[in-house]
Amino acid sequence: MKGRVLKERTGVSAVEAGIAETVRLARKRGSGIEAPSAGARRGPYRRLAGLDWLDRQGRITAAQKRAGTIYGAVWRRAHGEFTPASSLDVRPGGGGMGPDMTRILGAAELRLRARDQLARMRQKLGQQVALVAACDQVCGAELTPREAAGGEREAGRLEAVLLVALDLLSA
Repeated sequence: MKGRVLKERTGVSAVEAGIAETVRLARKRGSGIEAPSAGARRGPYRRLAGLDWLDRQGRITAAQKRAGTIYGAVWRRAHGEFTPASSLDVRPGGGGMGPDMTRILGAAELRLRARDQLARMRQKLGQQVALVAACDQVCGAELTPREAAGGEREAGRLEAVLLVALDLLSA
């Protein structure tokens, strides 16, 4: 009995060490990681989206976060991938195993509306490549500035560009 308990404890400590190393490496790469709350039962680690990380650091205002959140939701909707595997998957009237045509057309219409809305938001940014790219990476793809830029110095530049873009979007 003692041997089994010792083996289980050793296994648990090895898993905890592996998790700690994974979190440490992710943070080193620039990921925002939220530690679980301390308590009777520890919860999971949670990866923070770029805007959430910037907000936790106190680097953006509530208006900037709101504008970035809207941009991100529209970006993800516009880039959503709902395509049937083949035309044989489409079942007129919704019968059979595949999705019905109404659902496919509805999803396509939502994606087109989102693309139009994204184009209008990018117009507010003056179609400036750096401003659009910063919003796409941090708001849309939900990367932290360091993850998106690949380094500390570049992250500072990206963050500054993002702040300008969010101000333009929130105006």
